[in-house]
Amino acid sequence: MEINPLSVILVKSDSKGDRMLFRYPHAANLERDSKQFTKKKNPYSLTISEDLLQSIPFPTSNISNGNLTGFSDEVLSTLFAVKPELCELKFELKVNNVRFVGHPTLLPSRGLKDVNSSMLFNIVFALQAQANHSVVKCYYDLSKRLGIALRHEEKRCGFLTDEIKVMVSTHDEVAARSEEESESDESPYELILQRSSLARDLKSVFNSLSTSGVINIMINKWIQVSFCLPQKVHQSHKKGFIMNPEIIDRCLESLRPYHGLLLLIEPLDLLESLPADSAPALVRLIQMYSPLKSLQTLAADSDLSLAQVFQLTGHLVYWAKAMIIYPLCESNVYVVAPDAILTAQLLDAFSEQFPGLCLLQVISDFSLPTSISQKLNPLSQPQQQTQLVKIIIWLLKNHLLLQLHTYVQYMPTLNGCLKMSNANQDESRLVSTAKNQHSWEDKLCRLGYLKGGHHLEEIMYLENIRRSQLLQILDKFRDVLITCETEDPAIALFYSHFDC
Repeated sequence: MEINPLSVILVKSDSKGDRMLFRYPHAANLERDSKQFTKKKNPYSLTISEDLLQSIPFPTSNISNGNLTGFSDEVLSTLFAVKPELCELKFELKVNNVRFVGHPTLLPSRGLKDVNSSMLFNIVFALQAQANHSVVKCYYDLSKRLGIALRHEEKRCGFLTDEIKVMVSTHDEVAARSEEESESDESPYELILQRSSLARDLKSVFNSLSTSGVINIMINKWIQVSFCLPQKVHQSHKKGFIMNPEIIDRCLESLRPYHGLLLLIEPLDLLESLPADSAPALVRLIQMYSPLKSLQTLAADSDLSLAQVFQLTGHLVYWAKAMIIYPLCESNVYVVAPDAILTAQLLDAFSEQFPGLCLLQVISDFSLPTSISQKLNPLSQPQQQTQLVKIIIWLLKNHLLLQLHTYVQYMPTLNGCLKMSNANQDESRLVSTAKNQHSWEDKLCRLGYLKGGHHLEEIMYLENIRRSQLLQILDKFRDVLITCETEDPAIALFYSHFDC
């Protein structure tokens, strides 16, 4: 999968030269180095960077079994130890089918004697070359965050300098043993993992990116680095679904106060997973959460501004902790999602959650658009109504149901045929009739609500009108109105059938 990294690499450059410090995974490096450098090096030879890059014939592919191969430590250190003027900028390099992404960081010297000296370090992620722009951007952001954290710790206590000394000394130690034992294939990286906390952090970063997509580490047990790879984390709720940050931004731009929030994990579990220094506003929002509340109601109940709730909602959506819905109510209409896939795991999970019920039977009831009120029996007990709400929430969390909204389009007609030339006359008739009944009809026409771009729930919110009133008004002019049921663009972004 092009989302996962191939390798994470740390290099440095200072007055002592360029040096590869650490790379992970490194198990595959033994074979590639032993084959490329079978002859013992002349200790008096001078290595020129340009010759090094030109003398080694790169293969057409540098990926083997999901790992980075074919690059020696010397080549990588030369490639990534850029000039000082390229520091604090995006580093991106494509070689064959591999794309390297990093953020070179320049550190001034901490000593008083070498005031003019400085050190450059670069944390580089190797990706598949076909990784899309949003994935590359996320890895660059992660490299930058790690660089900022290391710069902070270096300034505070010289952490990076100490870690580099450990790595360099380990490399030298292993190299010395290799010279004594010419057939030794010992790798310094296993020893570095044992001795360096920074190396273990980089290994943890790589493994987290490859599995969950969520990173929460403490650099030097002092500064926390949190990161989320949205293309990865959203797959935990729907396999194969790629959620790019651009899609999330588009969703948040469409967010309205009448929308609601659906947590994808239990509120108590979410609260326990939050770090100790989490924003109190986020804690209050989760404590007051209910899928029956709109964001506006949630803001009032949490004693937060609507802007704060929007911001926190965006954070939860980005980290795949929540999705946007319209608050659950009896008038909500649902249908089976076009991209719904019923797997054996889902069938078992549903049976475990709702004993005695079959997911296939429940989902078949929504083959045609069905409202919650249609599923409720007037004589049903409150427990049955509560269970129906829980079932719908479960189906929404697993992207099996899609809510439909009613949109209204004004279409002037004459005897059932469309006559565009009479559009102005018909619209005048509609407005004139509206003036002789209520001011609501006039408002709907004047404000452009009947152009197919606003669904009923949005009109109800914007004009503070009840559903029964709105339906009564629209029914009076049904001869010149066309209605259709489709999804809300802000919500449709969570379904893979939506064309981005």
